[in-house]
Amino acid sequence: MTSSTLMTVIGVAVALAAGSVIGYFLRQLQLERIRKARREEADRIVETAQAEAKEIVLKARDQALQIRDEAEEEIKRRRNELNREEERIQQRRSDLDNRFENIERREQALSKRQSALDKKANELEERHAEIVFELEKVSSMTRDEAKEQLLLEVEKEARADMLRIIRQIEEEAQVEGEKRARELIADAIQRVASEHVSEVTVSVVPLPSDDMKGRIIGRNGRNIRAFEHVAGVDVVVDDTPEAVTISCFDSVRREVARRAMENLVLDGRIHPSQIEKIVNQEREAVERLIVEQGEEATFEAGVTGLHPEIVKKLGRLKFRTSYGQNQLAHAVESAKLAGVIAAELGADVEIAKAGALLHDIGKAMDHEVEGTHAAIGGDFCRRYGVKAEVINCIEAHHHEVEHENVEAVIVEAADAISGARPGARRESLEQYIKRVRALEEVANSFSGVNKSYALQAGREIRVIVQPEDIDDLEATRLARSIAKKIEEGMQYPGQIKVTVIRETRAVDYAK
Repeated sequence: MTSSTLMTVIGVAVALAAGSVIGYFLRQLQLERIRKARREEADRIVETAQAEAKEIVLKARDQALQIRDEAEEEIKRRRNELNREEERIQQRRSDLDNRFENIERREQALSKRQSALDKKANELEERHAEIVFELEKVSSMTRDEAKEQLLLEVEKEARADMLRIIRQIEEEAQVEGEKRARELIADAIQRVASEHVSEVTVSVVPLPSDDMKGRIIGRNGRNIRAFEHVAGVDVVVDDTPEAVTISCFDSVRREVARRAMENLVLDGRIHPSQIEKIVNQEREAVERLIVEQGEEATFEAGVTGLHPEIVKKLGRLKFRTSYGQNQLAHAVESAKLAGVIAAELGADVEIAKAGALLHDIGKAMDHEVEGTHAAIGGDFCRRYGVKAEVINCIEAHHHEVEHENVEAVIVEAADAISGARPGARRESLEQYIKRVRALEEVANSFSGVNKSYALQAGREIRVIVQPEDIDDLEATRLARSIAKKIEEGMQYPGQIKVTVIRETRAVDYAK
C-alpha cells in the first residue's frame, strides 16, 4: 500500500471517529431537552390538578352548607306542622271530653226515666194479671182455653173467607184469561200450524227383491260388517219381505246410512271399498243438507245474526223427532207462535223468536253430552255469543231455571202450544200406558186421596178425595201440589189438567 492511500484511510477513520463523538453529544443534548420539557409538563399538570382540587373542595363546601341550610329549613317546617297537629289533637281531645260528659249526663237521665218506666211496667203487669184473673173468674175459662177457642173461631172464619176469595179470584181470572187466551192461541195456531209428522225411530230401506239381502250381507257377512263399521249403525236383516232396517240412536248417522244403502242397492256393486266410498259421499251430502236446512229454518223463522255453528246444530234437528213431531219444524213453528204472542203482548219479538227457535237445540247434542237438553242448549249458545235473554228462554222453558223476562214465558207457552195443538204429536201405545199409569201413581201418592183416574188420553187426571180428611181449601192446595209433582217428575206432550173432587153425601132412612 502506498503512503497516500494509507493517509487517506487514516483520514477517513479519524473523520468517522469525530462524527461518532459529535453525534453522541448531540443525542445527549437532545435527550436532556426532552427530559426538561417533560419535567416542565409534569409540573404544569400537577399545578393544574392542585388548582382544580382546590376549586372542587370549595364547591363541595358550598354545597354542604346549602344542604345543611335546606335541612334546617325542612326540620323547622315539619316542627311547625307537628306543633299545629298537636294543637288540633288537643282541641279534639277537649271536644271529646265534653261530649263524653254530656253522654254521661244523658245516661243518668235515661237511667232515671228507665227506672220510672220499669216501675210503671210492673204496675201495669200487676193490673193486667188482676184483670185476667177477673175475666177468668167471670168466664169460667182459663186464659189458654179462651185463646184456643178464639183461634179456632178466627181460623174457621179466615178459612171460609180465604176459600171464598180464592174461588172468586179464580173464577174471574178464568173467565177473562180463557177468553183472551183462547182468542190469542187460536189466532196463532191458525196462522202458523204445520202438518203432523210421524214418529221415526228406525229407517227402512226397500229392496227390489229378497236376493238383494244376500248381497248386502256378503260372503261370511263381510259386507254388512263393513257397512255397520263405516256408517256406525246396526243393520237388521230379518224376515220382512224386500226390506232391511237401519237402527241408530244418532238420527244423522241413521240418515247417512239410509241414503248410502239406497244408493248401494241402486248401484248394485256392494263390496267394502264401494261401501266406504258411498258412505263418505252421503255423509258429506248430509252435512251440506244440515247447513241448508239450518239456514232455511232461520230464514223462515225470521231470526238473523246466528253463528254458523249454531245454524249447523239447528239443521241437525231436521232428523230428530219427539212424539212424532219433527223437531226442526217444531222449532220454526214455536218461533212463529212466539213472535205472534210477543207482538200481541208488546214484548220483544226478536228475543222471543230467537229463544223459541233455539229452545230445543240441545236435542241435537243430548246423545253426546251429559245433562238435559235445555241446559246443554243454553251452554252451547252461550259459547257463541247469544244474548243472555235468549239463553234464559232456552234454559227456562222446562222450569230448570227461573224466568228472568217475559219473553222466556212466551217461549214456554209457544213450545206448549206447538206440542199440544191437535195433530202435532203422537206416542206409542206402550209409552201412553206407562204415562197414564204414572199419572195415577203420582195422584195416589198423596194422603187423603181415595181414587184417581187418567182421562182424555192422559191429558186430565181426576182425583177423588176423602171428604173427612180434605176440606175445600186443602183440595185447592192438593190440586196445585199434584200438578207441581207431575211437572217435576214426568215428561209429557202439551199440558195435563188436574181436577180434585170432594163430595159429601148425607144418607138417612125413613122407617
